[in-house]
Amino acid sequence: MTSSNDIRATFLDYFARNGHQVVESSPLVPRNDPTLMFANSGMVQFKNVFTGQERRSYSRATTAQKCVRAGGKHNDLDNVGYTARHHTFFEMLGNFSFGDYFKEQAIAHAWELLTKDFALPKDRLLVTVYSEDEEAPVYWKRVAGLPDSRIIRIPTSDNFWRMGDTGPCGPCSEIFFDHGPSIPGGPPGSPDEDGDRFIEIWNLVFMQYEEGPPGTRVPLPRPSIDTGMGLERFAAILQGKHDNYDTDTLRALILASAEATGQDPDGRFKVSHRVVADHLRAGTFLIADGVLPSNEGRGYVLRRILRRAMRHAHMMGSREPLLHRLVPTLIRQMGAAYPEIQRAEALVTETLKLEETKFRNLLERGLGLLAEESGRLGEGGTLSGEVAFRLYDTYGFPLDLTQDALRSEGKTVDVEGFNAAMAEQRRRARAAWAGSGEAATDAVWFDLREKVGASEFLGYSTETAEGQILAIVHEGRPVESAPVGAEVAVVLNQTPFYGESGGQVGDTGLISAGEACRIVVRDTQKKLGDLVVHLGTVAHGEATVGLAVQAEVDHGRRGTIRAHHSATHLLHEALRRRLGTHVSQKGSLNAPDRLRFDVSQPTPMSDEDLAWVEEEVNARIRQNSEVTTRLMTPEQAVAAGAMALFGEKYGDEVRVVGMGADPDATEKHGIYSLELCGGTHVRRTGDIGLFRIVSEGAVAAGVRRIEAVTGRFAETLVEEANARLREAAAALRVPPAEVPARIAALLEERRKLERDVAELRKQLATGGAAAEVETINGLRVALRNLGEVPARDLKGLAEAILKGGTADVVALVSTAEGKASIVAGLGEGAKGKADAVTLVRAAAGAVGGKGGGGRPEMAQAGGPEGGRADEALAAVRGVLAG
Repeated sequence: MTSSNDIRATFLDYFARNGHQVVESSPLVPRNDPTLMFANSGMVQFKNVFTGQERRSYSRATTAQKCVRAGGKHNDLDNVGYTARHHTFFEMLGNFSFGDYFKEQAIAHAWELLTKDFALPKDRLLVTVYSEDEEAPVYWKRVAGLPDSRIIRIPTSDNFWRMGDTGPCGPCSEIFFDHGPSIPGGPPGSPDEDGDRFIEIWNLVFMQYEEGPPGTRVPLPRPSIDTGMGLERFAAILQGKHDNYDTDTLRALILASAEATGQDPDGRFKVSHRVVADHLRAGTFLIADGVLPSNEGRGYVLRRILRRAMRHAHMMGSREPLLHRLVPTLIRQMGAAYPEIQRAEALVTETLKLEETKFRNLLERGLGLLAEESGRLGEGGTLSGEVAFRLYDTYGFPLDLTQDALRSEGKTVDVEGFNAAMAEQRRRARAAWAGSGEAATDAVWFDLREKVGASEFLGYSTETAEGQILAIVHEGRPVESAPVGAEVAVVLNQTPFYGESGGQVGDTGLISAGEACRIVVRDTQKKLGDLVVHLGTVAHGEATVGLAVQAEVDHGRRGTIRAHHSATHLLHEALRRRLGTHVSQKGSLNAPDRLRFDVSQPTPMSDEDLAWVEEEVNARIRQNSEVTTRLMTPEQAVAAGAMALFGEKYGDEVRVVGMGADPDATEKHGIYSLELCGGTHVRRTGDIGLFRIVSEGAVAAGVRRIEAVTGRFAETLVEEANARLREAAAALRVPPAEVPARIAALLEERRKLERDVAELRKQLATGGAAAEVETINGLRVALRNLGEVPARDLKGLAEAILKGGTADVVALVSTAEGKASIVAGLGEGAKGKADAVTLVRAAAGAVGGKGGGGRPEMAQAGGPEGGRADEALAAVRGVLAG
């Protein structure tokens, strides 16, 4: 039997031999088409190449593209499990020509591959062409030798492909396989075409026109080729099966489901096994590509897929989580072709187990309510929308899950009633919010959140993505457009921009639509928790609601923010290990050029503490270990040793970020730092580069703040320090290594000189007393202007003069630093005859000062006018003279 892996490899090898570049599958979340929820065909990743917006180094390509159709206009979810060929996840094989070969060569490649490499019987193949395409039938006859009877002309739009209302388009040619007359059904275009005898296996799109305004269509200058072959249905043909679920990959998953549940794979739970197999693939690949279960957008579609599978597992009697136990089987089947699911195995397993555990807690009660309510309905009855909404709101049953559960009973749901109940809940939520005291200006964001839904953040895996403008706010109100120069707040349906939260600052960058519009984003904020708002200026063109744009984060700035944020996690753990587990985060800032981290710590950190912490963080950086992300409940995360961060609000599920290896941290499964965090981080700790602490100090009682830098900012800090060291060494005329010893010697020498100077000043001030003392009113008075003698020395000098017994009154003035400082003192012979406070106040007035104070026997004062020191002494003399 030809395996699915062999088919994929044969297809890609054939086109590689024929000059095609083998291109890896793009992620399931499109980065270049904001109108798509998931990649649903092989051409999605090449859309901009076809339109001419992007050029690549090759003009031929081939891919095996993973696809999901479970949301939006491409939604096969309800049919999965009940039909032979509907899937939520499938693989699309394709070959592409970007202005290189065209119809004849595309037909030749398809025919050769099918009839030679895959050895399909030529007499069991037939084709369709667009009725107005006169070229394709000629090539099919020339290349394949097909008669007119097996070249069917289709006049409908089924055989004319369009990218959209405008843009590239062209006729198609579909290749069908005939299963034989034993299978009911007629050829395409016949009244019985919906039968299963003739199965489409390959669609060749001849992209040759540009669709303009209605009624206008012009030839493309470089016609192109886009083809698609569904691997699952082609595998069914090559493996002699008529049902995709009987092919090797899906059958292996079905058998694994049967073994895990103890239910016959082809018995009464046949549909349930198929649902589990299909949904396991979709869920695993979506999680591996960064989609996690949530109540909005893509995450909600994933949750619907998983919960549908979980209900079917429950129906089969499985009372413990099932899906995560089947992941190894899937990886054995598809991991070699798609290594991303191998790398994400731990995340996939934990996410599936968490989601199923949570849902099972609600499932039995929800199914009990559903059974009770449906039992009251007659045959073919309709469940009330109110009950369906209660199942959704209370038990987490998406509407389609309730519909699926009632399907086997031939019953339906009142969808209009469900929608009305949903609208009523929103009305009540709005009323509750309006009374919460929020600023009235925020009402615009509540209205927009209700209208456009949550923003989908793509920034964990990319910094560039296409989006669609859903709303524009200008001067405080929503507008449909904004001109050049307008300051705007823009909401996109999906964005790589991170909105400020959790201490991480918002992204900056560019939102553009070619020459039509360019918005320079200066900041990104979050409103109402999950509405990402881009704040910026329309720099070119006009911003309009509905415009498809490319959103590109400032990559360099985001990189330095990531480095600082990841370093904060390592810093937190290092501080706890050095200072104790009482250390916890009290606030943080993760900016492009620095990090700021506030922690609970009652005493200052010593230089030794800071040096140890700095080296500890750098040691973890040098490990260059992978930074991991897992999805858990807050309770599970904390139980696993993760730290919850100050100021964060956590929902039912949280991202748990781990970094650094530590075999001794058994409570954290060998992970050094494990924290709950919704921010963006480096991929490996080595990406941080270098960590340096800049400062440490108090910001509040019991709270210390550390400021630090990483990467090139830390390198600059080191370079500046080295430059200063070299300058100091040059000035001291010693090698840099001897600078500390030389400075210590100089300081000791200076201290000795200062002591000598102080002693000389003391001698100068106290010497020659007889010649420098005058008699005023019978008192011996020493009045001296000491010039640059430090003010702090005046009191000691006054006491020394009085102690020498040569004067009854001393008044000294210092003019250091241009200011006047005055001290007056009285000996025993002057007590009761003069007052030191009165003397310094008189002196202060002479030098522009006010007041002065002290004791009657010793007082001090000062003034700003040091040049009038002699006038101050004259004022003292005048007071003593009376």
